[in-house]
Amino acid sequence: MGGGTGSCPVSDKNILNFRLEKMKIDLKKLNQFLYEANAKGYAGGGKEIKAQRPKFKEIQYRSGDWYYRDSYSGFFFAPGQEIVYFKNNPIWAMAYSGGMKEKYHGDVKFAGDTFSFLKNALMAMDKRKPFRGPKSFKEGDYRYESKVIGNIKDFIGKEKIFYKNRLVFEQNFIGGLIIAK
Repeated sequence: MGGGTGSCPVSDKNILNFRLEKMKIDLKKLNQFLYEANAKGYAGGGKEIKAQRPKFKEIQYRSGDWYYRDSYSGFFFAPGQEIVYFKNNPIWAMAYSGGMKEKYHGDVKFAGDTFSFLKNALMAMDKRKPFRGPKSFKEGDYRYESKVIGNIKDFIGKEKIFYKNRLVFEQNFIGGLIIAK
């Protein structure tokens, strides 16, 4: 994408705005829907649905023309992907990959406690960037940290969980808008 050369004054931003207007996607509404979907998804105890892929877990949320699907596989290390659809068109995606540090693989109880804390941190998400949890969150001996570069249109980030100041969980995520032809 881009403005090209010569006398064509088209910018990437103008093309993006044209495509969003064509689909009638309001970024504020996308942000609001994503906030709701995440609050009612994994972190909010959303119910698993029949997965499209074998050995995956999937959670969905619907509201009007909006549809959200979170799909992941694994336990100690569980990569996955979230997709938001508007009027049956995929318009936003986030991929994530990470989990418990290898030292803790096999400790189901500790991983479960860590994931319970993660859900609490995710529920405290920033309404302006509802991709994962807030910049920081603390509860008991656990501490959550998230660093995000970008915005709902294009972002990359990393989240970490510390237990008694030891890094026990780490996950990368990347995502943004899906722009079709």
